[in-house]
Amino acid sequence: MSYSLTGKIVLVTGASSGIGEACARAFADAGAKLILAARRHERLQALAAELKVPTHLIELDVRDQKAVAKAIAELPAEWHDIDILLNNAGLSRALAKLQEYDITDIDEMVDTNVKGLLYVTRAVTPGMVARQRGHIINIGSTAGHWTYANGAVYCATKAAVKSISEGLKFDLNGTPIRVTSVDPGLVETEFSIVRFHGDAERAKKVYDGIRPLTGEDVADVVLFCATRPAHVNVNDVIMMPVAQASASVVYRQPLPGIS
Repeated sequence: MSYSLTGKIVLVTGASSGIGEACARAFADAGAKLILAARRHERLQALAAELKVPTHLIELDVRDQKAVAKAIAELPAEWHDIDILLNNAGLSRALAKLQEYDITDIDEMVDTNVKGLLYVTRAVTPGMVARQRGHIINIGSTAGHWTYANGAVYCATKAAVKSISEGLKFDLNGTPIRVTSVDPGLVETEFSIVRFHGDAERAKKVYDGIRPLTGEDVADVVLFCATRPAHVNVNDVIMMPVAQASASVVYRQPLPGIS
């Protein structure tokens, strides 16, 4: 099925890899104009060179509130009227008991996953309210629904995303602005490599014995949510590989019909 977002302006945070990159490609295929934001500007440039739609690139760390506010306030006039905000920037660091967690890792997760999402949403939403149109899509996680051992901090940040998404529905009630949370389980991207500080071997074991979701799987769902009729809001989508039953229960053996 083909979806059209021709002429719509979409801001994607964390667009340089993984789910963010896959969503950028999906939005481009649907004809959207893209504002791509991430810390790794060279990756954004490479991605933009492949896309056949207008793009505007922002080198941005969502943890920096002043930089976020400045980037949105100083968008060129032709990019100012954002129709869809995809809050995708996020990460996990390590697996550890809370009492043993590295404070730097705690700060990075909370500052990116919670405060960064709030900063971007706070900067973009007033314009949507003024224009009386828009859609905010947050990338959450099954970790926001089910806590797992040694994941208290990350799970708390994703539970916060769930609460923020629900709270926005109240805050924007009475406007035509939509709010969606897409909450995936195991997705094979750079996520685990980042979590384990570059330990590719350990990251690979996360997906041993299963066929995980891909960034493209998540992007397909995001695009579906973004292209519903104006009166339809998809509040929350929880999606997992068939082999996954919860955030921590995974069947790691071959399944019939799934390779």
